[in-house]
Amino acid sequence: MGHAGAAAAAVRYLRSGTPAPVEALPRPELRCVGEDERAPVDPAEFRRVLGSFATGVTIVTAPAGPGEDTPAGFACQSFSSLSLEPPLIAFMVGRTSTTWPRIARAGVFCVNVLSTGQGELCRSFAVSGADKFSGVAYDAAPASGSPRLAGVLAWIDCTVHAVHTGGDHLIVVGRVEALGTDAAEAEPLLFHRGRFR
Repeated sequence: MGHAGAAAAAVRYLRSGTPAPVEALPRPELRCVGEDERAPVDPAEFRRVLGSFATGVTIVTAPAGPGEDTPAGFACQSFSSLSLEPPLIAFMVGRTSTTWPRIARAGVFCVNVLSTGQGELCRSFAVSGADKFSGVAYDAAPASGSPRLAGVLAWIDCTVHAVHTGGDHLIVVGRVEALGTDAAEAEPLLFHRGRFR
């Protein structure tokens, strides 16, 4: 029986009377994976294998809060677009990050997509405790006032939309309020197998 035959059979069935109601299957119960269900994966091997996946590199920034002298910022390679309608992006940050609480308090942030010549800038934002903005040129992103770094490939200005837990990281979802690209001819900075490319 071809498509036309199947369609005709369906029409005959529906015209033959009121079909008996079909009970929906029960929805599966959602749950977290238990500790005893985890496959034994060596952390060093996990890092080595996943390092095969090349990622772009960003710096996430937020304006200084009350009583703070400098803006907040950290280097981040776990960044992704998430949704077109509404416009959402996501990034992951370690739960032990000392910068994330400052960004969370601000409720806004700007993702700065780095270009190939900005490896040293990335390294300076990857350290903890230093004045990361010393000598760094930036202006205020239009919606949030977060630092928009000079020379970046693109910038995405956001408000914090949601935060979810993900193991030893937090998954931060941002709603995009403004965005743009300032260096259309530049190439992106990539991170692959522990090195900038």
